[in-house]
Amino acid sequence: MFYLTIGVLIFIVIFYFIITEKISSAWATMLGGLVMALIGILNEEQALKAIYERLEILLLLIGMMMMVHIISETGVFQWFAIKVAQFTKGEPFRLIVMLSLITALCSAFLDNVTTILLMAPISILLANELRIDPFPFVMTEIMSANIGGLATLIGDPTQLIIGSEGELGFNAFLANTAPMAIISMIILLGNVYFFYCRKMHISRDLKIRIMEIDSSRSLKDIEVLKVSMIIFSMVLIGFVLNNFINKGLAIIALSGAIFLVVLTKKEPKEILVNVEWETLFFFIGLFMMITGIENLHIIDFIGNKLADFTKGNFKLALISITWLSGMFTSVIGNVANAATVSKIVNVMLPTFQGQDNLNALWWALSFGSCLGGNLTILASATNVVAVAASKKAGCKIDFVKFLKFGASISIQTLLVATIYLLVRYN
Repeated sequence: MFYLTIGVLIFIVIFYFIITEKISSAWATMLGGLVMALIGILNEEQALKAIYERLEILLLLIGMMMMVHIISETGVFQWFAIKVAQFTKGEPFRLIVMLSLITALCSAFLDNVTTILLMAPISILLANELRIDPFPFVMTEIMSANIGGLATLIGDPTQLIIGSEGELGFNAFLANTAPMAIISMIILLGNVYFFYCRKMHISRDLKIRIMEIDSSRSLKDIEVLKVSMIIFSMVLIGFVLNNFINKGLAIIALSGAIFLVVLTKKEPKEILVNVEWETLFFFIGLFMMITGIENLHIIDFIGNKLADFTKGNFKLALISITWLSGMFTSVIGNVANAATVSKIVNVMLPTFQGQDNLNALWWALSFGSCLGGNLTILASATNVVAVAASKKAGCKIDFVKFLKFGASISIQTLLVATIYLLVRYN
Protein backbone atom coordinates (compact mmCIF):
# COMPACT_ATOMS: atom_id res chain seq x y z
CA MET A 1 0.00 0.00 0.00
CA PHE A 2 2.94 2.34 0.77
CA TYR A 3 4.49 1.86 -2.69
CA LEU A 4 1.09 2.25 -4.35
CA THR A 5 0.45 5.56 -2.58
CA ILE A 6 3.95 6.91 -3.28
CA GLY A 7 3.85 5.74 -6.90
CA VAL A 8 0.52 7.43 -7.62
CA LEU A 9 1.72 10.59 -5.86
CA ILE A 10 4.91 10.68 -7.97
CA PHE A 11 2.86 10.22 -11.14
CA ILE A 12 0.47 13.06 -10.22
CA VAL A 13 3.25 15.44 -9.14
CA ILE A 14 5.29 14.82 -12.30
CA PHE A 15 2.38 15.52 -14.59
CA TYR A 16 1.55 18.61 -12.55
CA PHE A 17 5.08 19.83 -13.31
CA ILE A 18 4.61 19.01 -17.00
CA ILE A 19 1.23 20.76 -17.27
CA THR A 20 2.35 23.88 -15.38
CA GLU A 21 5.80 23.85 -17.05
CA LYS A 22 7.45 24.45 -13.67
CA ILE A 23 10.06 21.90 -14.73
CA SER A 24 11.09 20.92 -18.26
CA SER A 25 9.03 17.91 -19.36
CA ALA A 26 12.21 15.95 -20.08
CA TRP A 27 13.63 16.51 -16.59
CA ALA A 28 10.20 15.92 -15.04
CA THR A 29 9.70 12.42 -16.50
CA MET A 30 13.34 11.51 -15.93
CA LEU A 31 13.01 12.64 -12.32
CA GLY A 32 9.81 10.62 -11.92
CA GLY A 33 11.30 7.46 -13.41
CA LEU A 34 14.54 7.72 -11.44
CA VAL A 35 12.79 8.44 -8.12
CA MET A 36 10.61 5.37 -8.69
CA ALA A 37 13.79 3.36 -9.25
CA LEU A 38 15.57 4.83 -6.22
CA ILE A 39 12.74 4.02 -3.78
CA GLY A 40 12.32 0.49 -5.18
CA ILE A 41 9.13 0.63 -7.26
CA LEU A 42 11.25 -0.73 -10.10
CA ASN A 43 14.85 -1.93 -10.20
CA GLU A 44 17.66 -1.01 -12.59
CA GLU A 45 17.09 -4.05 -14.78
CA GLN A 46 13.41 -3.18 -15.22
CA ALA A 47 14.23 0.48 -15.93
CA LEU A 48 16.75 -0.46 -18.63
CA LYS A 49 14.38 -3.05 -20.05
CA ALA A 50 11.67 -0.40 -20.34
CA ILE A 51 14.02 1.64 -22.55
CA TYR A 52 15.40 -1.35 -24.47
CA GLU A 53 11.94 -2.64 -25.44
CA ARG A 54 11.16 0.71 -27.07
CA LEU A 55 14.63 1.43 -28.45
CA GLU A 56 13.27 1.23 -32.01
CA ILE A 57 11.09 4.27 -31.29
CA LEU A 58 14.02 6.32 -29.99
CA LEU A 59 16.39 5.39 -32.83
CA LEU A 60 13.69 6.00 -35.44
CA LEU A 61 13.07 9.47 -34.03
CA ILE A 62 16.81 10.25 -34.00
CA GLY A 63 17.15 9.23 -37.65
CA MET A 64 14.13 11.26 -38.71
CA MET A 65 15.25 14.33 -36.72
CA MET A 66 18.66 14.26 -38.40
CA MET A 67 17.17 14.07 -41.89
CA VAL A 68 14.53 16.72 -41.24
CA HIS A 69 17.18 19.14 -39.95
CA ILE A 70 19.27 18.81 -43.11
CA ILE A 71 16.19 19.15 -45.35
CA SER A 72 14.91 22.18 -43.42
CA GLU A 73 18.25 23.98 -43.87
CA THR A 74 17.66 24.03 -47.66
CA GLY A 75 14.60 26.29 -47.21
CA VAL A 76 12.38 24.00 -49.26
CA PHE A 77 9.48 24.15 -46.79
CA GLN A 78 9.29 27.95 -46.94
CA TRP A 79 9.66 27.90 -50.73
CA PHE A 80 6.82 25.42 -51.05
CA ALA A 81 4.50 27.43 -48.78
CA ILE A 82 5.04 30.63 -50.76
CA LYS A 83 4.47 28.80 -54.04
CA VAL A 84 1.18 27.47 -52.71
CA ALA A 85 0.10 30.97 -51.66
CA GLN A 86 0.81 32.20 -55.16
CA PHE A 87 -0.97 29.20 -56.66
CA THR A 88 -4.12 30.13 -54.72
CA LYS A 89 -3.75 33.77 -55.84
CA GLY A 90 -4.20 35.03 -52.30
CA GLU A 91 -7.74 33.68 -51.82
CA PRO A 92 -7.94 33.11 -48.01
CA PHE A 93 -9.89 29.85 -47.92
CA ARG A 94 -7.98 28.27 -50.77
CA LEU A 95 -4.76 29.39 -49.09
CA ILE A 96 -5.77 27.83 -45.76
CA VAL A 97 -6.80 24.62 -47.52
CA MET A 98 -3.51 24.28 -49.36
CA LEU A 99 -1.32 25.20 -46.39
CA SER A 100 -3.27 22.79 -44.20
CA LEU A 101 -2.97 19.96 -46.69
CA ILE A 102 0.78 20.56 -46.95
CA THR A 103 1.05 20.56 -43.15
CA ALA A 104 -0.99 17.37 -42.83
CA LEU A 105 1.00 15.63 -45.56
CA CYS A 106 4.34 16.64 -44.07
CA SER A 107 3.19 15.63 -40.59
CA ALA A 108 2.24 12.20 -41.87
CA PHE A 109 5.86 11.52 -42.82
CA LEU A 110 7.96 14.00 -40.84
CA ASP A 111 8.18 15.10 -37.23
CA ASN A 112 5.02 17.22 -36.82
CA VAL A 113 6.71 19.53 -34.29
CA THR A 114 9.31 20.44 -36.91
CA THR A 115 6.61 20.81 -39.56
CA ILE A 116 4.56 23.25 -37.51
CA LEU A 117 7.68 25.23 -36.53
CA LEU A 118 8.39 25.76 -40.21
CA MET A 119 4.82 26.34 -41.39
CA ALA A 120 3.34 28.56 -38.64
CA PRO A 121 5.65 31.59 -39.17
CA ILE A 122 5.10 31.42 -42.94
CA SER A 123 1.33 31.33 -42.47
CA ILE A 124 1.42 34.33 -40.13
CA LEU A 125 3.59 36.20 -42.65
CA LEU A 126 1.11 35.50 -45.45
CA ALA A 127 -1.91 36.40 -43.29
CA ASN A 128 -0.28 39.68 -42.29
CA GLU A 129 0.49 40.46 -45.93
CA LEU A 130 -3.21 39.93 -46.69
CA ARG A 131 -4.15 41.99 -43.58
CA ILE A 132 -6.38 39.31 -42.09
CA ASP A 133 -6.41 37.60 -38.69
CA PRO A 134 -3.66 34.93 -38.61
CA PHE A 135 -5.43 32.99 -35.84
CA PRO A 136 -7.50 30.68 -38.11
CA PHE A 137 -4.41 30.07 -40.26
CA VAL A 138 -2.28 28.97 -37.29
CA MET A 139 -5.01 26.98 -35.56
CA THR A 140 -5.95 25.15 -38.75
CA GLU A 141 -2.33 24.17 -39.27
CA ILE A 142 -1.96 22.96 -35.66
CA MET A 143 -5.07 20.80 -36.07
CA SER A 144 -3.80 19.63 -39.48
CA ALA A 145 -0.45 18.58 -37.98
CA ASN A 146 -2.15 16.44 -35.34
CA ILE A 147 -4.61 14.98 -37.84
CA GLY A 148 -1.85 14.34 -40.38
CA GLY A 149 0.11 12.53 -37.68
CA LEU A 150 -2.82 10.11 -37.39
CA ALA A 151 -2.40 8.91 -40.97
CA THR A 152 0.80 6.84 -40.60
CA LEU A 153 2.94 4.90 -38.15
CA ILE A 154 5.66 7.57 -38.22
CA GLY A 155 3.35 10.59 -38.24
CA ASP A 156 3.29 11.11 -34.48
CA PRO A 157 5.19 9.66 -31.49
CA THR A 158 1.87 8.27 -30.20
CA GLN A 159 1.61 6.15 -33.35
CA LEU A 160 5.09 4.77 -32.79
CA ILE A 161 4.14 3.74 -29.25
CA ILE A 162 0.88 2.14 -30.39
CA GLY A 163 2.65 0.39 -33.26
CA SER A 164 5.29 -0.97 -30.89
CA GLU A 165 2.81 -2.17 -28.25
CA GLY A 166 0.37 -3.63 -30.77
CA GLU A 167 3.08 -4.99 -33.12
CA LEU A 168 1.48 -3.11 -36.02
CA GLY A 169 3.30 -2.22 -39.24
CA PHE A 170 3.45 0.88 -41.42
CA ASN A 171 0.91 -0.39 -43.95
CA ALA A 172 -1.56 -1.36 -41.22
CA PHE A 173 -1.75 2.26 -40.07
CA LEU A 174 -1.99 3.50 -43.64
CA ALA A 175 -4.99 1.24 -44.32
CA ASN A 176 -6.83 1.83 -41.03
CA THR A 177 -6.05 5.31 -39.71
CA ALA A 178 -5.36 7.27 -42.92
CA PRO A 179 -9.04 7.18 -44.04
CA MET A 180 -10.09 8.72 -40.72
CA ALA A 181 -7.37 11.36 -41.10
CA ILE A 182 -8.84 12.35 -44.48
CA ILE A 183 -12.37 12.53 -43.03
CA SER A 184 -11.09 14.62 -40.11
CA MET A 185 -9.41 17.08 -42.47
CA ILE A 186 -12.72 17.56 -44.29
CA ILE A 187 -14.46 18.25 -40.97
CA LEU A 188 -11.74 20.70 -39.94
CA LEU A 189 -11.78 22.67 -43.18
CA GLY A 190 -15.58 22.74 -43.22
CA ASN A 191 -15.57 24.35 -39.78
CA VAL A 192 -12.89 26.85 -40.75
CA TYR A 193 -14.83 27.93 -43.83
CA PHE A 194 -18.15 28.23 -41.99
CA PHE A 195 -16.85 30.12 -38.93
CA TYR A 196 -13.97 32.17 -40.37
CA CYS A 197 -13.36 32.26 -44.10
CA ARG A 198 -16.83 33.42 -45.16
CA LYS A 199 -16.08 36.70 -43.38
CA MET A 200 -12.66 37.26 -44.98
CA HIS A 201 -12.42 39.74 -47.84
CA ILE A 202 -9.12 40.58 -49.54
CA SER A 203 -8.50 43.56 -51.80
CA ARG A 204 -7.00 43.09 -55.25
CA ASP A 205 -3.88 45.11 -54.32
CA LEU A 206 -3.10 42.80 -51.41
CA LYS A 207 -3.45 39.71 -53.59
CA ILE A 208 -0.98 41.23 -56.04
CA ARG A 209 1.50 41.74 -53.19
CA ILE A 210 1.46 38.01 -52.43
CA MET A 211 2.14 37.23 -56.08
CA GLU A 212 5.23 39.46 -55.97
CA ILE A 213 7.01 37.56 -53.16
CA ASP A 214 10.18 35.97 -54.57
CA SER A 215 10.01 32.33 -53.42
CA SER A 216 13.42 31.49 -54.91
CA ARG A 217 15.11 33.54 -52.18
CA SER A 218 14.03 30.88 -49.66
CA LEU A 219 16.13 28.15 -51.30
CA LYS A 220 19.65 28.06 -49.90
CA ASP A 221 21.38 24.93 -51.23
CA ILE A 222 19.95 23.21 -54.32
CA GLU A 223 22.57 20.43 -54.37
CA VAL A 224 21.87 19.43 -50.77
CA LEU A 225 18.14 19.57 -51.51
CA LYS A 226 18.51 17.16 -54.45
CA VAL A 227 20.51 14.66 -52.41
CA SER A 228 18.11 15.01 -49.46
CA MET A 229 15.04 14.34 -51.59
CA ILE A 230 16.59 11.21 -53.10
CA ILE A 231 17.64 9.76 -49.73
CA PHE A 232 14.39 10.73 -48.00
CA SER A 233 12.31 9.21 -50.80
CA MET A 234 14.27 5.95 -50.47
CA VAL A 235 13.62 5.95 -46.70
CA LEU A 236 9.89 6.39 -47.23
CA ILE A 237 9.86 3.58 -49.79
CA GLY A 238 11.70 1.45 -47.24
CA PHE A 239 9.00 2.19 -44.64
CA VAL A 240 6.24 1.15 -47.02
CA LEU A 241 8.05 -2.04 -48.08
CA ASN A 242 9.25 -2.95 -44.59
CA ASN A 243 6.77 -5.81 -44.27
CA PHE A 244 8.50 -7.44 -47.24
CA ILE A 245 12.15 -6.51 -46.69
CA ASN A 246 11.95 -6.86 -42.88
CA LYS A 247 14.84 -4.49 -42.07
CA GLY A 248 13.14 -2.53 -39.31
CA LEU A 249 12.04 1.11 -39.29
CA ALA A 250 14.87 2.24 -37.00
CA ILE A 251 17.56 0.71 -39.24
CA ILE A 252 16.00 2.24 -42.35
CA ALA A 253 15.71 5.72 -40.79
CA LEU A 254 19.21 5.68 -39.28
CA SER A 255 20.72 4.37 -42.53
CA GLY A 256 19.09 7.19 -44.48
CA ALA A 257 20.24 9.76 -41.93
CA ILE A 258 23.87 8.59 -41.89
CA PHE A 259 24.06 8.32 -45.69
CA LEU A 260 22.63 11.84 -45.97
CA VAL A 261 25.07 13.23 -43.38
CA VAL A 262 28.04 11.66 -45.17
CA LEU A 263 26.92 12.71 -48.67
CA THR A 264 26.26 16.31 -47.60
CA LYS A 265 29.57 16.40 -45.68
CA LYS A 266 28.03 17.53 -42.41
CA GLU A 267 30.02 17.43 -39.19
CA PRO A 268 28.62 15.17 -36.42
CA LYS A 269 28.46 18.05 -33.93
CA GLU A 270 26.46 20.18 -36.35
CA ILE A 271 23.84 17.45 -36.80
CA LEU A 272 23.68 15.95 -33.31
CA VAL A 273 23.25 19.33 -31.63
CA ASN A 274 19.99 19.72 -33.59
CA VAL A 275 18.55 16.38 -32.51
CA GLU A 276 15.68 17.07 -30.09
CA TRP A 277 17.29 15.40 -27.09
CA GLU A 278 14.69 16.90 -24.77
CA THR A 279 11.99 14.92 -26.56
CA LEU A 280 14.04 11.73 -26.40
CA PHE A 281 14.77 12.07 -22.69
CA PHE A 282 11.09 12.84 -22.11
CA PHE A 283 10.28 9.47 -23.67
CA ILE A 284 12.99 7.64 -21.71
CA GLY A 285 11.68 8.99 -18.40
CA LEU A 286 8.10 8.31 -19.43
CA PHE A 287 8.87 4.69 -20.31
CA MET A 288 10.43 4.15 -16.88
CA MET A 289 7.46 5.78 -15.13
CA ILE A 290 4.95 3.63 -17.01
CA THR A 291 6.90 0.50 -16.01
CA GLY A 292 6.77 1.67 -12.40
CA ILE A 293 3.00 2.14 -12.62
CA GLU A 294 2.76 -1.33 -14.19
CA ASN A 295 4.66 -2.82 -11.24
CA LEU A 296 2.07 -1.30 -8.91
CA HIS A 297 -0.66 -3.09 -10.93
CA ILE A 298 -2.57 0.16 -11.44
CA ILE A 299 -2.84 -0.42 -15.17
CA ASP A 300 -4.06 -3.98 -14.58
CA PHE A 301 -6.69 -2.59 -12.18
CA ILE A 302 -7.98 0.04 -14.65
CA GLY A 303 -7.83 -2.42 -17.53
CA ASN A 304 -9.78 -5.05 -15.60
CA LYS A 305 -12.35 -2.47 -14.47
CA LEU A 306 -12.78 -1.31 -18.06
CA ALA A 307 -13.05 -4.93 -19.19
CA ASP A 308 -15.71 -5.52 -16.51
CA PHE A 309 -17.53 -2.37 -17.60
CA THR A 310 -17.60 -3.44 -21.24
CA LYS A 311 -18.55 -7.03 -20.19
CA GLY A 312 -17.21 -8.51 -23.41
CA ASN A 313 -19.08 -5.94 -25.50
CA PHE A 314 -16.60 -5.14 -28.24
CA LYS A 315 -18.44 -2.06 -29.48
CA LEU A 316 -18.61 -0.62 -25.96
CA ALA A 317 -14.87 -1.30 -25.59
CA LEU A 318 -14.12 0.64 -28.79
CA ILE A 319 -16.21 3.60 -27.62
CA SER A 320 -14.66 3.53 -24.13
CA ILE A 321 -11.05 3.45 -25.35
CA THR A 322 -11.65 6.22 -27.91
CA TRP A 323 -13.20 8.67 -25.45
CA LEU A 324 -11.12 7.68 -22.42
CA SER A 325 -8.01 8.33 -24.53
CA GLY A 326 -9.37 11.65 -25.75
CA MET A 327 -10.03 12.82 -22.18
CA PHE A 328 -6.67 11.58 -20.84
CA THR A 329 -4.84 13.19 -23.76
CA SER A 330 -6.36 16.61 -23.10
CA VAL A 331 -4.77 16.61 -19.62
CA ILE A 332 -1.59 14.54 -19.71
CA GLY A 333 -0.75 14.81 -23.43
CA ASN A 334 -1.12 12.32 -26.24
CA VAL A 335 2.28 10.66 -25.80
CA ALA A 336 1.71 9.90 -22.12
CA ASN A 337 -1.82 8.77 -22.90
CA ALA A 338 -0.68 6.37 -25.63
CA ALA A 339 2.02 4.92 -23.38
CA THR A 340 -0.45 4.43 -20.52
CA VAL A 341 -3.62 3.31 -22.30
CA SER A 342 -1.70 0.92 -24.57
CA LYS A 343 -1.01 -1.11 -21.42
CA ILE A 344 -4.73 -1.06 -20.59
CA VAL A 345 -5.52 -2.30 -24.11
CA ASN A 346 -3.10 -5.19 -23.63
CA VAL A 347 -4.92 -6.11 -20.40
CA MET A 348 -8.28 -6.03 -22.21
CA LEU A 349 -7.23 -8.00 -25.31
CA PRO A 350 -7.62 -11.50 -23.79
CA THR A 351 -11.27 -10.66 -23.02
CA PHE A 352 -12.01 -10.45 -26.74
CA GLN A 353 -9.96 -13.39 -28.09
CA GLY A 354 -11.74 -14.86 -31.11
CA GLN A 355 -13.30 -11.50 -31.95
CA ASP A 356 -12.83 -10.37 -35.55
CA ASN A 357 -10.94 -7.11 -36.14
CA LEU A 358 -9.28 -7.24 -32.72
CA ASN A 359 -6.78 -4.58 -33.84
CA ALA A 360 -9.66 -2.09 -33.87
CA LEU A 361 -8.90 -1.55 -30.16
CA TRP A 362 -5.52 -0.14 -31.19
CA TRP A 363 -7.13 2.09 -33.84
CA ALA A 364 -9.54 3.38 -31.16
CA LEU A 365 -6.52 4.31 -29.02
CA SER A 366 -4.89 5.97 -32.03
CA PHE A 367 -7.98 8.06 -32.77
CA GLY A 368 -8.40 9.08 -29.13
CA SER A 369 -4.74 10.07 -28.82
CA CYS A 370 -4.30 11.99 -32.09
CA LEU A 371 -7.74 13.58 -32.43
CA GLY A 372 -7.88 14.26 -28.70
CA GLY A 373 -4.55 16.03 -29.22
CA ASN A 374 -6.49 18.95 -30.69
CA LEU A 375 -8.54 19.56 -27.54
CA THR A 376 -6.19 21.72 -25.42
CA ILE A 377 -2.78 23.35 -25.68
CA LEU A 378 -1.43 20.68 -23.30
CA ALA A 379 -2.77 17.78 -25.34
CA SER A 380 0.17 17.68 -27.76
CA ALA A 381 3.77 18.86 -27.93
CA THR A 382 2.89 20.24 -31.37
CA ASN A 383 0.33 22.56 -29.78
CA VAL A 384 2.76 23.92 -27.19
CA VAL A 385 5.50 24.52 -29.77
CA ALA A 386 3.13 26.13 -32.27
CA VAL A 387 1.61 28.51 -29.72
CA ALA A 388 5.11 29.59 -28.60
CA ALA A 389 6.25 30.08 -32.21
CA SER A 390 3.09 32.03 -33.03
CA LYS A 391 3.60 34.35 -30.07
CA LYS A 392 7.12 35.15 -31.31
CA ALA A 393 5.67 35.93 -34.73
CA GLY A 394 3.05 38.27 -33.24
CA CYS A 395 0.00 36.00 -32.95
CA LYS A 396 -0.86 35.29 -29.31
CA ILE A 397 -3.09 32.27 -28.61
CA ASP A 398 -4.14 31.76 -25.00
CA PHE A 399 -5.52 28.60 -23.36
CA VAL A 400 -9.21 29.59 -23.59
CA LYS A 401 -8.97 30.77 -27.20
CA PHE A 402 -7.29 27.51 -28.16
CA LEU A 403 -9.87 25.47 -26.23
CA LYS A 404 -12.86 27.09 -27.97
CA PHE A 405 -11.46 26.21 -31.40
CA GLY A 406 -9.81 22.91 -30.51
CA ALA A 407 -12.64 21.41 -28.44
CA SER A 408 -15.12 21.91 -31.26
CA ILE A 409 -12.88 20.17 -33.80
CA SER A 410 -11.80 17.43 -31.39
CA ILE A 411 -15.32 16.50 -30.29
CA GLN A 412 -16.65 16.45 -33.85
CA THR A 413 -13.81 14.28 -35.16
CA LEU A 414 -13.99 11.91 -32.17
CA LEU A 415 -17.73 11.46 -32.74
CA VAL A 416 -17.13 10.63 -36.41
CA ALA A 417 -14.20 8.36 -35.45
CA THR A 418 -16.51 6.46 -33.11
CA ILE A 419 -19.02 5.92 -35.92
CA TYR A 420 -16.17 4.91 -38.25
CA LEU A 421 -14.99 2.27 -35.75
CA LEU A 422 -18.47 0.86 -35.15
CA VAL A 423 -19.30 0.67 -38.85
CA ARG A 424 -15.98 -0.56 -40.24
CA TYR A 425 -15.10 -3.08 -37.53
CA ASN A 426 -18.59 -4.35 -36.77
